[in-house]
Amino acid sequence: MTFMDFLTKLDDIAWGVPMLCLIMGGGLLLTIRLKGMQFRKIGLALKYMLQNEEDGEGEVTSFGALCTALSATVGTGNIVGVATAILVGGPGALFWMFVAACIGMATKYAEGLLSIKYRVIDNDGHALGGPFYYIERGMGKKWSWLAKLFAIFGCLAGLMGIGTITQVNGVASAVQTFIDPQAQHIAITIGENDYTWATTVTAVVVAVAVALVVIGGIKRISKVSETIVPFMIVIYIAITAAILIFNIKEIPAAFVSVIKGAFGLDAAAGGALGAIFIAMQKGVARGVFSNEAGLGSAPIAAAAAKTNEPARQGLVTMTGTFIDTIIVCMMTGFSILVTGSNTVEGLEGAAVTAHAFGVGLPWAEQVGSFFLMLCLALFAFTTILGWDYYAERCLEYLLGGKKNSIVLTMFRWLYILAVLIGPFLTVSAVWTIADIFNGFMAIPNLIALIALSGIVAKETKSYFDRLGKDRL
Repeated sequence: MTFMDFLTKLDDIAWGVPMLCLIMGGGLLLTIRLKGMQFRKIGLALKYMLQNEEDGEGEVTSFGALCTALSATVGTGNIVGVATAILVGGPGALFWMFVAACIGMATKYAEGLLSIKYRVIDNDGHALGGPFYYIERGMGKKWSWLAKLFAIFGCLAGLMGIGTITQVNGVASAVQTFIDPQAQHIAITIGENDYTWATTVTAVVVAVAVALVVIGGIKRISKVSETIVPFMIVIYIAITAAILIFNIKEIPAAFVSVIKGAFGLDAAAGGALGAIFIAMQKGVARGVFSNEAGLGSAPIAAAAAKTNEPARQGLVTMTGTFIDTIIVCMMTGFSILVTGSNTVEGLEGAAVTAHAFGVGLPWAEQVGSFFLMLCLALFAFTTILGWDYYAERCLEYLLGGKKNSIVLTMFRWLYILAVLIGPFLTVSAVWTIADIFNGFMAIPNLIALIALSGIVAKETKSYFDRLGKDRL
């Protein structure tokens, strides 16, 4: 058995039927207990997203906390992850990604609420919260082992998976596609693999840029995120919307392919069930990779928000899934489908979306590749910053809730090193490793969300009763 075969088997375990049932089942349970609040209160949530509390405790504004969370969620998963899901799971993966996001909004709401309810704020105003604290303080000390398990996988996910390697790998791939698509300018050779100057320089530049920000901690990360995240999302949505408008005649056929793929209608009778499962597996896995609903990462950022109302922050946190998946991922997916980029042989990862950007609008293909490269670079850079914050908070919890400057400094340099070596790893191995860590990280968090769902419902009812609006 090769190493890649081993990773594939581990990935199948991490994202097998039990995990799909846990994610979808947990989200459905919360949706039922909250009476579909994510649909009824989305307008209020979007309003709160832009209105910060003036006198709340915390380190950053609610909008700053959301931008930090969005900086980590809106990343290569929205570009590379969507393309990968469609290539492996077929167009039907988009349907299950959408369904998972609708359910995941309730999950994200619960995460945001619990992060504020059970966070710890020290005398210096330093806030620490997230799944490790709502597991330990909400479920009881006897479950602290589960909290530690989450924190360990959170550190690994940040250092070796979703936070570093996948992000910079996606950027390097986009730069390579734009600058040196034929890989003619070789800089270094490692083993049997040649790496171009485009890849090598990208690795160094991104690593240096990350180092300049992460050394400054959460306040610098939040400040950079508040500046970059809204700008990059608006630019990306504008381009994908233009692609859909210019290819509007292809949209009905794209919708049909998504529905057929989601329910195995194109497969032979014997293979329909398998086709449905693959579409569901890849759609849910890539959706969770992108919006992180149920993963337990976003509540770590939410815990730093200046707010005194857990339910209010839950609503703000919930908008992250709406923006990330229901808007950005869906627009990416349909841009790929209407341009037929998923049917072009030899393309994988960022190259699929780059092709859609190149042929989807009446401009030179290189222009489209440039804009994708720019969007991907911004998306990935902010995701790297957000996940450094997540991983550091997990490490801080493992250290007993104390900020050990020596250990944190060492971790930050390891994190920067992981960014530096990311582009020199293979795409398939990188995404498989990230999926595995995501799955193992999500399990403790999902168990806690299900166990504390009653508290979430009670806290929500109390908030809206006090608010005097639309009682649950």
